Amino acid sequence: MTSALRIAVYGAGLVGNYLGGRLHAHAHVRLIARPHMAKSLTEHGLTVSDLNGYRHHIDAESLDIATQPDAAHGVDVVLVTVKSSATMDVAHELADVLAPRTCVISFQNGVRNAAELRAALPHCHVLAGMVPFNVTQPDRAHFHQASSGALMVEHASTVQPLIHAFEAARLPLHPCDDMQAVLWAKLLINLNNPLNALSGMPLRDELAQRAWRQCLALLQREGLHVLHAAGIRPAQLTALPARWLPTVLALPDALFQRVASRMLAIDPLARSSMWDDLQAHRRTEVDYINGEIVALAKSKGMCAPANSRTVALIREAEASYVRWEPRALLKLLRTP
Repeated sequence: MTSALRIAVYGAGLVGNYLGGRLHAHAHVRLIARPHMAKSLTEHGLTVSDLNGYRHHIDAESLDIATQPDAAHGVDVVLVTVKSSATMDVAHELADVLAPRTCVISFQNGVRNAAELRAALPHCHVLAGMVPFNVTQPDRAHFHQASSGALMVEHASTVQPLIHAFEAARLPLHPCDDMQAVLWAKLLINLNNPLNALSGMPLRDELAQRAWRQCLALLQREGLHVLHAAGIRPAQLTALPARWLPTVLALPDALFQRVASRMLAIDPLARSSMWDDLQAHRRTEVDYINGEIVALAKSKGMCAPANSRTVALIREAEASYVRWEPRALLKLLRTP
């Protein structure tokens, strides 16, 4: 079945090209990309690799590359991997393209993309998914999995052929009954994305410094407080429950490295996608990460000042990038 499965990756960027490249030998994969990315893939082919030594190159002649929404017509599954701010654009572009009951999976940051796609594509079977790992682009048309973690998707019988395809690609996709809990847990981890962007450092170097981890711990504590008030219990995605992460993050460096070495198991050059966006002068996803904590707090008559300040700092950095020192940022985030 998996060899006949027709998959369109809508938004073939970092995550989309990596997933598409891994699935290429186990399904018919069509990469729907922006023209500049399509040109790069056409010229160089597609290379995918991971931090455990896996590496595979696909010749350009073997790739199915498109740039228009109608290329998703007739597929069995659409993997949506665009930025969260583009979700509604994608939904409108696909509304008249996809056949009834087409499976659509949101592999995006944030907690509301699947709901937005579901509302705009009522004739499709829309599911929430989660990508836990970081993907970098070390070279043109080369996409590298720079950290670990298991892909997850909302539990549904219609997704079983895709699960088989991912298993064949040695990239397991785990079904889950409560994806909202998973998405909120991932969002708590992603609260580090703007910090990494403001640090100007690779992720591993940033997380190795206690002052940066204290900033993240502050954002997470605030987020956990808001989630508790809203009756939301985040899933456990790491070796430790989400409520313990701020305490572990705030540990002295030597103790943190002993207790949480898995958090530092990251490619030494990996950075957050938000850093990439700032360097490319693109609007970031901060509204869909820290901004979700701020919005949820407001809906409960609460404030989330540290996350609100972080959103404001990223907005400033979008206009004019400034690299922060961790203690100065921590002092600002702690200001009442």
